Amino acid sequence: MDGPTSQAASRPVVRPLTRPTARRSHVPPLGVHPAGDGVDVAVVASHATAVDLCLIDVVDPALPEHDPARYRERRVPLLGPTYGVWHAHVPGVRPGQRYGFRTHGPWDPRAGLRHNPAKLLVDPYARGLVGELTYGPETLGAVGAPRSDDPTTPDGRWWVAERYGDPEPTDSLAFVPHSVVLPPMPAAPPLTRPRVPWADTVVYEAHVRGLTLRHPGVPPELRGTYAGLAHPATVAHLRSLGVTTVELLPIHASASEPRLVAHGLRNYWGYSTLGFFAPEPRYATRAAREAGPAAVLDEVRGMVHLLHQSGIEVILDVVYNHTCEGGDDQLHVSWRGLDNAAYYLHDGASPAKLADVTGTGNSLDFRRVRVVQTALDSLRYWAQAVGVDGFRFDLAVTLGRGTYGFDPDHPFLVGLQTDPVLSGLKLIAEPWDVGPGGWRTGQFPPPMAEWNDRFRDAARDFWLASAAAGSRGQPMVSVRELGTRLAGSADLFGRSDPPLVRGPVASVNYVTAHDGFTLADLVAYDRKDNWANGEDNRDGTDDNRSWNHGVEGHAPEGDLDAATEPWHAVVPLRRRSQRNLLATLLLAAGTPMLTAGDETGRTQRGNNNAYALDDETSWVDWDLGEADRDLLATTSALLRLRREHPALRADSFYLGTPRPGETRPDLLWFRESGDPMDRTAWEEAGRRVVQMLRPGPGAGDADVLLVLNGRLEDAVVTLPPVLDGARPWRLAWSSAWPTPQRPADDPDPAHDGATTLEALSLQVFLAARG
Repeated sequence: MDGPTSQAASRPVVRPLTRPTARRSHVPPLGVHPAGDGVDVAVVASHATAVDLCLIDVVDPALPEHDPARYRERRVPLLGPTYGVWHAHVPGVRPGQRYGFRTHGPWDPRAGLRHNPAKLLVDPYARGLVGELTYGPETLGAVGAPRSDDPTTPDGRWWVAERYGDPEPTDSLAFVPHSVVLPPMPAAPPLTRPRVPWADTVVYEAHVRGLTLRHPGVPPELRGTYAGLAHPATVAHLRSLGVTTVELLPIHASASEPRLVAHGLRNYWGYSTLGFFAPEPRYATRAAREAGPAAVLDEVRGMVHLLHQSGIEVILDVVYNHTCEGGDDQLHVSWRGLDNAAYYLHDGASPAKLADVTGTGNSLDFRRVRVVQTALDSLRYWAQAVGVDGFRFDLAVTLGRGTYGFDPDHPFLVGLQTDPVLSGLKLIAEPWDVGPGGWRTGQFPPPMAEWNDRFRDAARDFWLASAAAGSRGQPMVSVRELGTRLAGSADLFGRSDPPLVRGPVASVNYVTAHDGFTLADLVAYDRKDNWANGEDNRDGTDDNRSWNHGVEGHAPEGDLDAATEPWHAVVPLRRRSQRNLLATLLLAAGTPMLTAGDETGRTQRGNNNAYALDDETSWVDWDLGEADRDLLATTSALLRLRREHPALRADSFYLGTPRPGETRPDLLWFRESGDPMDRTAWEEAGRRVVQMLRPGPGAGDADVLLVLNGRLEDAVVTLPPVLDGARPWRLAWSSAWPTPQRPADDPDPAHDGATTLEALSLQVFLAARG
């Protein structure tokens, strides 16, 4: 066996690639799969001179997990390379077998080559993992320097590697997770996906662990698990709320960044992938974890099946843009040791350096066929074997970067559009990364939808940031930008060939997400409070567009202090602002996304980047006070309005004129006087009142009128005449109401078309037909 080569002052001698024993036209599918009397093995390592399959047995379970004497290793040389793939059929290997890979070849970090056979490598295609990652010299590829006995060194330099140093000689077998051979998937009945139409879709972004860890209706042993998310108590909340589609923060196996571990933290969100096929075992029940990776996978599949039975779709947030290995001076546990030059994006310089367009230390190189293949294979696996209904792609611009930057016709994006398995699923892009030209909202091809950050900013600007400016006597933004977002953002998503084919459903509208302030904090903090993250409050955005309504932070005792100074005036205004934002989100044209806990007033106490806080900061609090229950009822009522009235669920972009065969325009705008909005009115600086009339698309569908008052004083508004054949306008909901029910002292508006909107409020009117 080749050992690590030492690096002399000059570049090391590079051996030629091993001559293939046979040039095959077909090699086994990548990964390790049961086949006949054993397993078929295939792994990409195009620059290696030899690759070993390492079969690992636990010979002394009484020893600690990280004691090398606990394990026995058997090495099987693989054949190849055949077009960069090493492969073999290995008899006698059964499901449950632990394994990994070791690569032999040149150690030349300056050329991007980092083969170190002392390091056991995780199979990128492993469907199950077992064991914990150790953070130290054992999991480095290169020798670390400087050294320290204190793992809490602020910058974590106690074990960081030299970027171009010699190979680290410590065997890592006992210090990395082991891949596990899983049995073939049992035959299953055809998937019964809910197949919710895009126009009816309401997305609910949630964390598997954080959603149920404190839920009193979920049994203690199921809280914070896949099974807990599918428990009847959780499902009842989702269904009564009115969401159709759960979008789960990453559940791919992940590992934390070394800096977090050095400070006693971990990557709670999971955007640090260790395996694109294996589910994260931490979210499984203890019984499943003890039974092994196959039981963990079964629990994930069971979760999806139970949610499907309840009519709820499951979308996974997936991170194919980078891995957990960080920069060249960090982890060496999988891709870096297998084929560093082929998997990771490099700058093309000498010495070779990683090109980081994700802000994580590394970026996967989607110019490479094998990288594209890995992502597509992973997506198909989760769609077919697990049954999920779609994917949200983290930093999706990285996945479409070609030789000259982002390319909407990139092979990966073409694959999503044409693959018979994937093209029929819900596909959502986070349309940016941190590289050059990284903001690409509206530029992804159909059938993809996209997170619409312009909607988020417009809603926050209109109801919060601009109102805060107005309270200080400064100019306030007009309603023009928000009007464009309410109508489905055709300026962003209507550009296509032919035009307008994507429809407003391509715009995934949101006001909050996992990163950033919660809804409750958005109306209570002007400044972030991220000190608990250990980065001196430098992390997280400063562009929050929030408003504390005059007092920073929440009342010390919550609602109990609402009647005391200064909270008696502030708290009611904050609650109204939350209702304004919820109504804007849930009643706009497009696909709304609600963040878990916003419907009940969840707070992170001003932390807008709680990625490392697996504690009460991030978990959903189910101990609801009266105001929390009112907010939940309001959210449910708004979603009921959306569900019951097709005018609020536009599937096509508005034209503002009658469609073929129709006599009424599909969208009309009015001033507060009741006169139609014209170009002059839209361009009027400081205009803060507008009426949006959306006719019912069917003969018996009600017309819906949204009236917005963004002024700091009350506004008297003349409602437009009802469209022919409709009954008089009826006030269905007002953000001035603390609950969805009309207050006893708030009579029906006069039917002469006049109404008064309180300062910073929104009203919804219906005109029934038939």
